[in-house]
Order: sequence, then C-alpha cells, then structure tokens
Amino acid sequence: MPTTTAAQRREQAKVEYNAFLAACPTNQMLDTIGDKWTCLILAALGPGPRRYGEIGATVAAVSNKMLTQTLRTLERDGLVARRMTAQVPVRVDYSLTPLGQSLLVILTRLQQWAEGHMDEVLAARAEFDSAAGNAPRP
Repeated sequence: MPTTTAAQRREQAKVEYNAFLAACPTNQMLDTIGDKWTCLILAALGPGPRRYGEIGATVAAVSNKMLTQTLRTLERDGLVARRMTAQVPVRVDYSLTPLGQSLLVILTRLQQWAEGHMDEVLAARAEFDSAAGNAPRP
C-alpha cells in the first residue's frame, strides 16, 4: 500500500466529499440540514433536553410522523441523542449532541439573517410579483 502525504489525503477527501455530487454523503447531509423540520427541531432542542411532546408543541404544525422521522434521522446522523429513563410510563428525552450543538450555532446565524432581512425579502417579492404580470407565489 503506497504512503500518502497529508496534502494528498486532503485532496482525496475533497474528491470523496463533494457536495455537488448527488451520491456524496455531504450532499445527503445538506438535504437533511436544509429540511425545515430539521432546523426547527434543532432550534427547539437548543435550550436543553426535551420530551417528544414538548418538541411537538414548540415546533408549530409538525405532524407526529414528520417529528418522529426527523428525530430518527437526526439521531442516526449523530446530531441528537435519545435517552430513555425507566419509569412508568417510560420517559424519553431528546437532546443535542456536541455535533448538533456545533450545527445549531450556524443555523442560529441563518435564522438571525432571515429575521433581520425579512422586510427586504418581502419588498423584493412584492416588486417581482407586480412586474410584468408575475403572479404572487406562496
């Protein structure tokens, strides 16, 4: 097996993890991160551990199916930890892992950007929709 330098290993990693390739794990992770439920659920877990019902009450309009599916995906990706406590009924708490906390920092900045620029976005939408018969979009 040939020896590779650190620079060669970095170059190989760039090829292996190219987010622009559909089959790349990075591309798949960006799909998960870009999902609206992922962002909202991670934000809901930001203050600390929560039970399933608490997350559902915090994240408006998420169905039980989507909440369960998203929590499982986040757990599988190492962003959320699920902890069961033996009691009657069984208590299940969800919390961010250190990896999830590192992502939440980025998502919080994105949320702040969106909230801080919403007036500009709404104005741009109104201008676009009023030009040349463009119909408003939801």
